[in-house]
Amino acid sequence: MLKRNFFKIYILLWFISGCKLSYNTYDFEESPEIQEPDYSKNVSWAVLPEKIPSVISDFYKEKKKEKNADVFYIYPTLIDGKDLKAWNSDIWDRSIRNDVLKRPVKYQASAWIESGNLYVPFYRQAHIRVFNKKFQSDGKKALDLAYSDLKKAFLHYLKNYNNDKPFIIASHSQGTFHAKRLISEFIDGKELQNKLIAAYLVGYKVDKNEFNNIKPMIAEDEIGGFVAWNTYKMNKYPRKNNYEEWFRGGVTTNPITWDESIDTKNTLHKGLLFTNLKIFPKNINIKIIDGMIWSSVPNVPGKFLFRTIRDYHFADINLFWVDIKENAKLRADQWFLKNNY
Repeated sequence: MLKRNFFKIYILLWFISGCKLSYNTYDFEESPEIQEPDYSKNVSWAVLPEKIPSVISDFYKEKKKEKNADVFYIYPTLIDGKDLKAWNSDIWDRSIRNDVLKRPVKYQASAWIESGNLYVPFYRQAHIRVFNKKFQSDGKKALDLAYSDLKKAFLHYLKNYNNDKPFIIASHSQGTFHAKRLISEFIDGKELQNKLIAAYLVGYKVDKNEFNNIKPMIAEDEIGGFVAWNTYKMNKYPRKNNYEEWFRGGVTTNPITWDESIDTKNTLHKGLLFTNLKIFPKNINIKIIDGMIWSSVPNVPGKFLFRTIRDYHFADINLFWVDIKENAKLRADQWFLKNNY
């Protein structure tokens, strides 16, 4: 039993990477050249409304019915090999493509699949080392390359798929880093802002005044703004320097009540999604502090192993999977109500 529970926790920790930094580095110019995605072709998309992978088909109850809203989801960092020379992921590598589907698409993007037509582009994401200051110069080049893919994917989506529908932006970790840039360039203060239902910018610091016109939302049915959070174990902090740079001062939404509640008991928690795709409702207590959510230890199989973990970044979305799912549907419905659609 101990071995089985350890395996479950290992998989849970593994399915969203970004918890460790690699210190081996190589010049960006030495990185292998990777074929650019062509978003006019389905092969460049992990998920399209007509291309629902089997890993999330169970969550997609209305497979043939087009929804009135869209969701554009950007997945987190998945490449972190210590000796990997590549600064960006090879999206044509079968193992990398499967990794995207079996980790973030299955356990994260699935939370939004009922609230809109889901669009998930493959993109040449940057290696996790880009977030280490030692590699800032080459890291910027890798991040710019990753963003160039997402920019093209988003523009293609708008031109060919959106058909003037309102939309949700959803992201985690590196995905949120890029989502912030995408929102600033194409949505904030632009005509497109009127179509924004909400932005779920999870797992990366987002300042209150990150955007000129798009603001944090503090009510469960509010629309047109953003929510954001980072999660740690109750009463635990990152190292001081990391806390100051990556957390303190960032917007911290309560993803259970979606208001300004500081302490929320597990009786209000709608449910987390575990690795076996089982929902565990009324599972965690949370407390909001400056820049972070503190979460109690999840009451799941192998719970005792969670006690050794302080950073719950890997589960930022899974801990609140049902809460997010229901909230996204509520905000989408509210958008149509307020806009008389």
